[in-house]
Amino acid sequence: MALQNIGAGNKDDAFYRYKMPKMITKIEGRGNGIKTNVVNMVDIAKALGRPASYTTKYFGCELGAQSKFDEKTGTSHVNGAHDTSKLAGLLENFIKKFVQCYGCGNPETEIIITKSQMINLKCAACGFISEVDMRDKLTTFILKNPPEAKKGSKDKKALRRAEKERLKEGEAADEELKKLKKEAAKKKGSTGNSKSTSKKKSHHSDEDHSPVGSQADEHEAAAAADDSDDDVQWQTDTSMVAAQQKIQEQLNAVTASMVMLSANEEKPKSGKSSPAREVKAKVNGHTNGVKADKPEDQPEELVDSIKEYVKKGSPVGQLKTFLDSLSGTRQEIIDALFQALFEGVGKGFSNEVEKKKNYIAAVVEEEGSQPLLLHAMETFCGKARPEAVKEVALVLNTLYQNDVLEEEFIVEWYEKGLNGGNKGSPIWKYVKPFVEWLQNADSEEE
Repeated sequence: MALQNIGAGNKDDAFYRYKMPKMITKIEGRGNGIKTNVVNMVDIAKALGRPASYTTKYFGCELGAQSKFDEKTGTSHVNGAHDTSKLAGLLENFIKKFVQCYGCGNPETEIIITKSQMINLKCAACGFISEVDMRDKLTTFILKNPPEAKKGSKDKKALRRAEKERLKEGEAADEELKKLKKEAAKKKGSTGNSKSTSKKKSHHSDEDHSPVGSQADEHEAAAAADDSDDDVQWQTDTSMVAAQQKIQEQLNAVTASMVMLSANEEKPKSGKSSPAREVKAKVNGHTNGVKADKPEDQPEELVDSIKEYVKKGSPVGQLKTFLDSLSGTRQEIIDALFQALFEGVGKGFSNEVEKKKNYIAAVVEEEGSQPLLLHAMETFCGKARPEAVKEVALVLNTLYQNDVLEEEFIVEWYEKGLNGGNKGSPIWKYVKPFVEWLQNADSEEE
């Protein structure tokens, strides 16, 4: 099938990459029933990224004739006999009005219907939003038959959430399976030990307390029992593979018993804690409920260290490793990072976040970091200039659009803030419109 460039202004460009099939028409019928069939209308509409019903309806509106596109058969008919050149000219007008970007002329646009029932074209190449002339007759048809919505960022987020949940369920299943294996190995080891001890006890009691005359009978009964046990126990494969499997099970049983012994060891009664516990306490910021010794100026030291790291121009990919090497809780480190990146910022807070979003994204890769980041933003806005606090909704939108923050964490943080101890902060007044937009967008999609 012959191809041509999309748009009359690009017909002589041999390297233009946006192409569509040349129109093919066929006159059908006679008399009052004569009509023009656009044979390859489906292929043309697919190349333009528009429904075939739009182009067919546009021909009817411009020619003042009835037009119909059959979704089942894919046939496009316009009443009357019309030349191919005339219909091709109308198609060029349709491309200019409803396909090409008004800014850069690129045909890679998407039809967007606003809440006020206006039709816009959003360009995927330059981002320009073109406003369609609503006086055109086709706009009424488009509003009544909107194009199918493409999968947006919310669908991608839903897929990512489902993937995370699937991974969590898989990890939980693996842990449960390991636990069951350990319990089975422990049970097998304990039953084996109990059998041997019970046999020894019965043997000693028979020799010590049984009369001489009855020992023979009891020995015969015990032998018979042992024979039956042996029959049940050794009715399995005795090959080399089975022997190796038996050895592995015994090793697992021994390992499980060692784990249980280490878990049941008595804790030291002395007031001193072990070095490992002291290290854990330092990481968590407390030791057995008592706050660990920490200099008061540690947050300032964290801020200075992060400032120095950023000032050196160190790679963003190594930021997480650098932050993990710092001493302090996870919340303190993220608070210090936010302060180091945006300290002293007033008006233009959202622009600074856009520039440094990669630093923020590097620290939220770990699970559970998004609530910490939102808390750090709340803490920062409590000390920042009023001009910066006014732009907090724009900051949230920037982080949301770049997949740094997810909707559920933003809404949960906002609801907790309204009912928490910091509910008097002005930040919630500026966050409210963004949260309402998130919730309204969900309801509209549903």
